[in-house]
Amino acid sequence: MDLAGKKILVVGLARTGVALARFLAGAGARVTVTDLAPAAALEEQRREIQGLGIKEELGMPQPSWQGYDLLLLSPGVPPELPWIGAAQEEGIPVWGELELASHFFTRPLIAVSGTNGKTTTTTLVGELLRASGLKPLVGGNIGTPVVSLLSRQEDADFLVLEVSSFQLDTAPHFHPQAAALLNISPDHLDRYPDFPAYISSKAGLFRCQNPGDLKVLNYDDPAVRPLREGGRRIFYFSSCHTLEEGAWLEDGALRVVLPGKLDERFSLQKIRLPGRHNLENAMAALLLALDAGATVSACREVLARFQGLPHRLEWVAKIGGVDFYDDSKGTNVGAVARSLTFFEQPVILIAGGRDKDSDFSLLSTLIRERVKALVLMGETRELLARTWNGLVPAYLADDMRAAVARAYELAAPGEVVLLSPACASFDMFRDYAHRGETFQKLVEELQDVAKS
Repeated sequence: MDLAGKKILVVGLARTGVALARFLAGAGARVTVTDLAPAAALEEQRREIQGLGIKEELGMPQPSWQGYDLLLLSPGVPPELPWIGAAQEEGIPVWGELELASHFFTRPLIAVSGTNGKTTTTTLVGELLRASGLKPLVGGNIGTPVVSLLSRQEDADFLVLEVSSFQLDTAPHFHPQAAALLNISPDHLDRYPDFPAYISSKAGLFRCQNPGDLKVLNYDDPAVRPLREGGRRIFYFSSCHTLEEGAWLEDGALRVVLPGKLDERFSLQKIRLPGRHNLENAMAALLLALDAGATVSACREVLARFQGLPHRLEWVAKIGGVDFYDDSKGTNVGAVARSLTFFEQPVILIAGGRDKDSDFSLLSTLIRERVKALVLMGETRELLARTWNGLVPAYLADDMRAAVARAYELAAPGEVVLLSPACASFDMFRDYAHRGETFQKLVEELQDVAKS
């Protein structure tokens, strides 16, 4: 695809928008960037594209889109905006970064999507391949924009990409040779009209696969299991059922069967990842990696040391017999449900943030059974208090410091304080990582006080 001389509008100047602008400018395109935020709020991003001949239209709700050859949307920009629809009606293509990159891929693609667990699984696939002597490039929604990988792909064996539903919505020609859909639970319903529309978006992961490509599906998820149509190679994984092939739990081990290739057992006692949900992530990663050429010995070695990622059910400290866990990545109802089922001891749950039109009542049974008390913060704290009224004692906190202090007051030795917000972080923090880092810093301060 020749971009030289093309007039292209990049919509959204966050991390992906900056990477797109730099890539396009390097390819000789005539680039304009636009963002709702004013120039003063985007100084860091503007420095990254300075001197590249890129025009700016910042602080404008509707840029002048006429006359462009292509519109490229950052993942957070809804394609349903009226002016974007008007551009499409005028015949201007509207793509996302994933679609643009798909025209430049030269290496096989392994893609991972799902409501929860995709970052852990994507990272683990990369680790399994790397330990086997292969050379993966890992990126996508995990943090490294896909276009930033293109210049390095000639030295790689695979591109391993975490893919979000937002990215799939603007990538009609994205074609992974192997892809896993881990799970689907209600999320981002502020962006999609209903749950079936969200399922359809996730299913777009497979729309361009050929019969010889690999599809990995969660057998236990009623929204994922039916997505087998198309005659492709299919492996299921399950933590509840015995299968004939694929991956499943059996007698204290993960059993992985790839017909004609291998039949192996991976002892659960030698797997470091915590929780049943992470065993599901491990099964999906093993299916993808082993099919791509990873060795069994390397997979055993990685599973014996891989403990997961920051802010994903991460143990922080034990203070006065109380364990503190950071699950700031738990930004939806399904993620919180998975985390709560990990604990047998009573939990003081810190939750709240920015709502994504989630149905928080879906957590009511688990809260009644597993939560001792709630500490609620952020924009949704009063909504959560109403939704979970009467289930367990609930307390409102003005900020994270107050939430951590109150949670510790409520916890007894042998119990758990869990930050698992069920909400986005943007009401009070830059992102989920900033929220988790703030929680951990405050827990460390609490620990220092307890020692003194």
